[in-house]
Amino acid sequence: MEPIRTIEGRAIPFGAKNVDTDVIIPAHWLKTITREGMGRGAFETIRKDPDNLFDSERYKNAPILIAGDNFGCGSSREHAAWALLDLGIKAVIAPSFSDIFSGNAFKNGILTVALPQEQIDRLMEVAAEDDVHIDLEAQSVTTPFQDRFTFEIDPFRKHCLLEGLDEVGLTMARDEAISAYEAKAASELPFLSGRLAA
Repeated sequence: MEPIRTIEGRAIPFGAKNVDTDVIIPAHWLKTITREGMGRGAFETIRKDPDNLFDSERYKNAPILIAGDNFGCGSSREHAAWALLDLGIKAVIAPSFSDIFSGNAFKNGILTVALPQEQIDRLMEVAAEDDVHIDLEAQSVTTPFQDRFTFEIDPFRKHCLLEGLDEVGLTMARDEAISAYEAKAASELPFLSGRLAA
C-alpha cells in the first residue's frame, strides 16, 4: 500500500447521493480474478453517456472523487475499492459513507473524507475549474481560494494511511516481537510444536 501524505489535483464533481457498489462496479465484473483493469468497469452504466464526467478530458487522471451522501451503500464487494483505485482515485470526499465501503477503501489505501453538505457544495463548485488539495497529516481539504475544511479520521486509520501499512504491513512491522515470542514459546512450551522437552 502506498503511503498517503497529500493528494492534490483535479476532483471529479460527481455529487450523486446513495451511489451503491453496483453502480461503482457492476456485478458482472466480479468474475475477474485480478484487480488490474477493474477501472474499465467503474461507473460503467454512467459512462455509457458520452458526456459523462469520468471520461471527460477535464477530469482525466483525477485522483479525487467528490460524491453525495451515503456513498458506497449496498453490497459489501471489495471490488468497488479496487475499481476506484484502478481508475486512479486515491480519495473520496462525501458527506457520509457506508461503513463497509469505508472499511474496504481504507484497507486498499483510499482515503475517505466526510464533510458537511455545504462544504461538499463548495468543493463541487471549485472542482469545475480548479484543483483540490487534501493534507492527511493536517486533516484538511483546501482550495486555491483560501477555503479550508477540516475533517476527522480515526487515529489508527490515519497512522496506517500515512505509513502505507495494510494488514500484512502491520504484521511485518511486529516481526521482531513475533520472532521473540515464537522462540520463547518453542523453548518453554515445546509441546506446541509437537516436540517433547528433553
